[in-house]
Amino acid sequence: MSYSPGLGSSITNTRMRTPDNVSDFSGMCAVCSMSCTGSCEIGLSALRGSEAIYPYELNNNQFASEKSYPLDFSHFSINGRVFGAKGCPENAYSASFFNADISFKFGTRSKIDLKAPIILPAMAKLNWKDYFAGAAMAGVLVVIGEDVAGKDKNLVIENGRVVSAPLIEEMVNSFREYYRGFGDIILQANYDDEHLGVLDYAVSELGVKSVELKFGQAAKGIQGLGRVKTIEDALALQQKDYIVHPDPSDPAVAADYEKGLVPYFEKAGKLPIWNEEILASRIAYLRRLGAERILFKTGPFDTEDIIRILKIASANDIDLVTVDTAGGGSGNSPVKMMNEWGIPAVYQESILYDILKKMESRHYRLPAVAIAGGFAMEDHVFKGLALGAPYVRMVGIGRAAMAAALSGKKVGELIEAGTVPKEYQRFGNTKEEIFGDLPLLRKIYGDRADEISAGAIGLFSYINRISDGLRQLMALNRKFALEYIDRSDIIPMTDLAARISGIDDPKKAAEKAIDMFV
Repeated sequence: MSYSPGLGSSITNTRMRTPDNVSDFSGMCAVCSMSCTGSCEIGLSALRGSEAIYPYELNNNQFASEKSYPLDFSHFSINGRVFGAKGCPENAYSASFFNADISFKFGTRSKIDLKAPIILPAMAKLNWKDYFAGAAMAGVLVVIGEDVAGKDKNLVIENGRVVSAPLIEEMVNSFREYYRGFGDIILQANYDDEHLGVLDYAVSELGVKSVELKFGQAAKGIQGLGRVKTIEDALALQQKDYIVHPDPSDPAVAADYEKGLVPYFEKAGKLPIWNEEILASRIAYLRRLGAERILFKTGPFDTEDIIRILKIASANDIDLVTVDTAGGGSGNSPVKMMNEWGIPAVYQESILYDILKKMESRHYRLPAVAIAGGFAMEDHVFKGLALGAPYVRMVGIGRAAMAAALSGKKVGELIEAGTVPKEYQRFGNTKEEIFGDLPLLRKIYGDRADEISAGAIGLFSYINRISDGLRQLMALNRKFALEYIDRSDIIPMTDLAARISGIDDPKKAAEKAIDMFV
């Protein structure tokens, strides 16, 4: 069997002529016909060239890997217990899921309170306003994505450094408008952002307290890529110190462009050229500027690189390292890179567990670690916390959270238009009737709640559901505080899951229990 999808993909809006008869090795139809118009990726490539590398309609869609991996969290079941209560008094009134404490303190030198052990990873497109506002309402961490400066038409640069970034300011304020004492908004910077001094500006001028240095992500291990249609836009990006190919400032290229011989330009983010000394110096400087929390974001790179990142984090009191894993999504990743590179969550988190356990035995200060990549529902969150316990302290929910914000926004628009979707008419026809958690927001924000956008309510409600679901699964295991969740709370259901995780399969675990207690 093949784990990879065929050459028809919803990401590229392509399809196979004979989807039931595909060659596993190539992904092609088993028979190619002279009459075929080329609806697959090969045909699209024949017409559009390297444009076919990327997903379609980037500004309107969010994408994830279509690859089937041999192991994921569905290979684990959740354990359950009937005696005791850890983290609360042992009585039937206290030992209720309502009392399961999922609050979390985040930060090494300067702590903040979170309502749940959740970080919403970097976003800077689609419905970001509701994404950031909803995160503030939910009281969790949320990250502004890379390259916002490059997208800002009103960006002001002096001497190669940012002095005004209205788009970043708007994003930060969309969170602050609904901040209620929990969570924080984090500004991420890739290598190009660092060259422009984006973090320096945000910390000094906007009062941003939490920043994230990006090594990479699972959907694209290299930095941001994109096509640029006009020479004017290409020159503007080049002036911001981005790599642009072909060189729009070259008179020969400009002449070819005028003749129609340059159909497009390509922007490529610079690969980080960092080492321990550079990063230590940079981290110290950001702290002197006023940054109170500094995070790392990395993709599932070679294990030696992950170890190096964790050791740098340890030596510099980094507050959180988010390790992104294969299977998650992004809006502008080469399709084959998104599908075919990196390690999925169960493999990567099992490796992280082994690394961090070894580091602990050698007395390293351990940074808090978050795992991300395809997490969507409360069972995923619980299993992710259990598999990495006690070292993985948070779970990143990206594409699913954005989907909640997008769904809420769309339904809100339909309510206003008087065309409530049929499947939701059973709840009513008004915003108050359909959005069930709106009363909770009224309790927090009073009359301001009536002004909250439907998309932001959607994200708040989604996180509320995840939070309550997590509490229920904790109660199932008689664990009423996050610190008590451990690897015994999940059960590998396949030999592969047991081998990769290092957790005993049900039979072996039962044999140990029988020997110990019978």
